[in-house]
Amino acid sequence: MKFWKNFKHFLTGLILLAPLPAATQPRLLLSVDSLLQLGMAQNVQLRILHQQEEMARSRAKTARTAKLPEVQVGLKGGYLGQPIVFREGLSHPTRPQSPHWLQNYEIDLSQPIYQGGRIRYSIEKADIEQKIAELQTLQNEADIKLALLEQYMQLFSLYKQQTVLARNIEESTKRLENIKSKKRQGLITNNDVLRSELQLTNDRLALQEVDNSLTLMSQQLDILLGLDEQTLIVPDTTLLRQINPTSDYADYLQKAYRDDWTMRRLRQETQLALNNQRLVKAEFLPQLSLYAGNTLARPITRTMADYYNNSWNIGLTLSYPLSSLYKNRHKLEEARLNIDASQQQEELRKQSLRMEIRTALIRHQEAQDRVKALELSVRQARENYRIMRNRYFGQLSILTDLLDANSVLLDAELQLTTARARVIYTYYELQKACGLL
Repeated sequence: MKFWKNFKHFLTGLILLAPLPAATQPRLLLSVDSLLQLGMAQNVQLRILHQQEEMARSRAKTARTAKLPEVQVGLKGGYLGQPIVFREGLSHPTRPQSPHWLQNYEIDLSQPIYQGGRIRYSIEKADIEQKIAELQTLQNEADIKLALLEQYMQLFSLYKQQTVLARNIEESTKRLENIKSKKRQGLITNNDVLRSELQLTNDRLALQEVDNSLTLMSQQLDILLGLDEQTLIVPDTTLLRQINPTSDYADYLQKAYRDDWTMRRLRQETQLALNNQRLVKAEFLPQLSLYAGNTLARPITRTMADYYNNSWNIGLTLSYPLSSLYKNRHKLEEARLNIDASQQQEELRKQSLRMEIRTALIRHQEAQDRVKALELSVRQARENYRIMRNRYFGQLSILTDLLDANSVLLDAELQLTTARARVIYTYYELQKACGLL
């Protein structure tokens, strides 16, 4: 027993003397707005998506250049071999005098006039693809924001646990001193002192674990936010005082149908499928273009005279792709099926939204009810601990009853801190489900 007592004192001394890493770290008070702003700026995945947006914008600009005329400039120079002229069948060839160097300068222009809607629909396709890229970025931003908020609320909960444990250690220390005083008076046995010391040691170990978890969680956020890894992030405690009103299920569902990023992206994909169908139909229509050209060449190849000859031309070209009548028929059927598939995806997303919003709304209300219930439990546990403490020091109960009451109070307070953080997280989860995050 003496060895066990000395060992407990030694262990307690080590814990008291051990430095807490969190206490020596630089601290940064970080609000939710700052958290999301830094998170969006430092996220590598979002940088990739922003680059894809830029590429989509470039494709949209490129598609518009199809309206502009096609201009070609050519230059040709070379050696002209000795011509051979047959005046009597293939016999008696003659070799007339001719220049041996030729030059050709030409410029050609082609301006589309009517393409059956190919150019217009190609531009619309590029614009829709740009909108899809932007909505994909916004959808990923919402997912990243919710993930950051989840870690932020875990950090928030850890700080509250730290406060609760520190207060419990303070109470346990005072209780231990009172027990030691009673033991010196011969009112209680040494066993109560040992058990109280053991409980205090466990509380300090629990606090140290929370401190370490704080350091690790803060480091994870530091990396994601581009901060110094040694910085200890302190969450904004005013979150608990914020009033987050909620609407009914029908209002949230209406907002989700209108604002949900995935829903908006799917609507754009349906528009893209419709546009692709129009592009396929445009393949059945004729094409009309204006052309013009000018050519400066020497020698005159018909007479072999070593002179420059300049000629120009202008006109219209009309073509009709007859092969499209049998080649594009299956493409048109494929485009129609793609439209139907896109519309089915929209309907599937609506079903998913109904489940997500109902779940998020119920979980949020459940979290609020849990906080109210735990607040009552904490008040009851405090009153129970006060009664058991008075009974124990009045020698009307044993130490086990007092320690049990303390454990019940500590557990209720820790659950309450977690529940309060859960209320805030479920609120943001509900906002994300509606496309409002």
